[in-house]
Amino acid sequence: MNRRRTTVAVAAAGVAAGVVGLGVLAMPAGAGPAPVLPEVGAQELVESVLTAKPAAFGGSIQVDNNLGIPVLAGAPQLSDGESKARMWTDGQGRTRVQLPSGNSERTLVNDGSTLWMWNSADQKVVKHSADERPAERKVADPVSAAREVVTAVQQYSDVSVDGTARVANRSAYELVLAPKPDERTVLREVRVAVDSELRVPLRVSVLTNGTAEPAAQIGFTDFEAGAQDASLFSFTPPANAEVVEGKAKDEGAKRGPDSEQAEKLAQESGLKTVGEGWDAVLVAKASPDVLGQLGQARDGRFGKRVDGVEGRSDSRPPWARGSEDSTGSGSEGSADQDRRGQGLDPQKLLSQLGKKVSGDWGSGTLISTRVGSALIADDGRVALGAVPEQVLVEAIGQVK
Repeated sequence: MNRRRTTVAVAAAGVAAGVVGLGVLAMPAGAGPAPVLPEVGAQELVESVLTAKPAAFGGSIQVDNNLGIPVLAGAPQLSDGESKARMWTDGQGRTRVQLPSGNSERTLVNDGSTLWMWNSADQKVVKHSADERPAERKVADPVSAAREVVTAVQQYSDVSVDGTARVANRSAYELVLAPKPDERTVLREVRVAVDSELRVPLRVSVLTNGTAEPAAQIGFTDFEAGAQDASLFSFTPPANAEVVEGKAKDEGAKRGPDSEQAEKLAQESGLKTVGEGWDAVLVAKASPDVLGQLGQARDGRFGKRVDGVEGRSDSRPPWARGSEDSTGSGSEGSADQDRRGQGLDPQKLLSQLGKKVSGDWGSGTLISTRVGSALIADDGRVALGAVPEQVLVEAIGQVK
């Protein structure tokens, strides 16, 4: 499977059989007039995004999910809402992330040798060796998000610089990547606000055809470059906390298939990419066993992942997840979280998310959002992309 082409389809579409992959941030472009900055070439900004390695900084990250997905019983994390996180790094690999969730908070601290994961809701600390950091605990920020998206679509885009903006009270250039004319996609462009001084991405926005507001965005709401307090990168478990040794494979077992199992499932389902660029479509055929696993899916102890940051104060979008309930409040969040993901009926969930469709290709359910669509056939075939329905139909016809 071509991982780069797969990234294009996933990054562009953001929705796969009911799982949100991109989030939306509806925050203003910046306060005050656009700053006046020296001219810069588009390719120069692209290189800055791809090679950005910010030194020490502290900042607040905000994501809003505005995909137009309704609140669903048993799966509140799929609906629209807001997520916030606070992040610090010393520029040398040590990090701290705080994820507010109603009356509780999750804290992740990498002190260079140990990854500490603290959940105040259940008073539990899970510790891992920093070398075996669980993949699902990696937190995305605007810098890494921009690098991933630009890497995925730059080859298939017309690239330009469209003025300047203020983001997190800092001046920035607006780098724009728009699909080339022969690309069939519902997306209009990706905009990356690149700090004019540090040349690091401060915000990533995805806009769709026919709309003026971003359909997907992650960005800093404040950003402070420079050395951070060293105490932020150390962690001492509270006296009353339960401390357990965690292993990546154990965490994966609780959250669902680990990376090795997921790779096996991808191979068994024939997961592949049809087409290239913005109109690339992921296709697969899910076996009854895979559908059964979806129905038994459970949320992890530190929250669900959908687009990087974990922890969510509303109902959890991408790059930020994990709340005790859809509003992020309540003292029984841990128990609810253990129950909420169990026993979901995939067919019932599909009927809530999409509409029944049929054609020469067969019959199934079409799930549409502002950034993409998924076509799930009744026989288990799946097609996903940031494309119109007809492109999905053409792609799903290639799945046997």
